[in-house]
Amino acid sequence: MAALTDPYTSPDFESAALVTIDTQRDTLDGGPLEIAGTSAALDAMRDLASAFREAGRPIVHIVRLYKADGSNVDACRRKGVERGARALTPGTPGSQLASPLLPSPDATLEHGLLLTGGVQTLAPMESVIYKSRWGAFYETPLEEHLREQGVTTLVFCGCNFPNCPRTSMYEASERDFRVVLARDAVSGLYGRGERELIEIGVHLLGSADVLERL
Repeated sequence: MAALTDPYTSPDFESAALVTIDTQRDTLDGGPLEIAGTSAALDAMRDLASAFREAGRPIVHIVRLYKADGSNVDACRRKGVERGARALTPGTPGSQLASPLLPSPDATLEHGLLLTGGVQTLAPMESVIYKSRWGAFYETPLEEHLREQGVTTLVFCGCNFPNCPRTSMYEASERDFRVVLARDAVSGLYGRGERELIEIGVHLLGSADVLERL
C-alpha cells in the first residue's frame, strides 16, 4: 500500500482539485438511470465541494449527455437509446448536475458548449466538462485544464465506481497525477476495487479526512 508519505503518490492538497463524476439528476434515486448509492453519497459530495470552494481550489464536474439518436452513446447502451430509452438527454432537467453540487441554485449546464468539447465555467475555479465514454480524460480537455491550474492531486467522488470513476482514476494515474478517492462520496465501491486502487497508488480517504487535510 502506498503511504501518505510516499514521495511519488502522496497527495498534495495545496495543489489539489476535486473531480465529481456523473452526479446528475437522472442517476439519483427514482431517476431513469438510477445508480444505487448515489443519492446516499450526495451529502459527502456536497461537503467536499463546499470545502474546495472555501479553500479556493479547483472543482471540475464531469458529466455524460446522451443524444436522443444515440450517436454519442456507449456501444453497450446505444441500442436502448435508439429504441427510445431516455436518460441524461441534453436540455432535460435530468441531465443537470445534482442540486447539492451546484455553486448556486440557478447554475445550469450549457449543453451546446459541452457537447462541442468546451469547458463551461460555473463559478470562479469551478468548471464542467462533458465526456463521451467512461474515462474523464478520453478525448476531453480535462488534462490541459488541470495542468493550466497547476493541479498535481485529484480527489475523486461521484457515480458509479465500477465504471466511470474507476476508469478516470486509472487514466489519472497514467498521467502521473496523485490520486485520492473519497470512499464515502462515491457509489458502487466494493472491497476488491479498493484493493486494486491501492495497488496503483490511489489513496482511499473518508471525506472527513480530506476536509481535514484540505
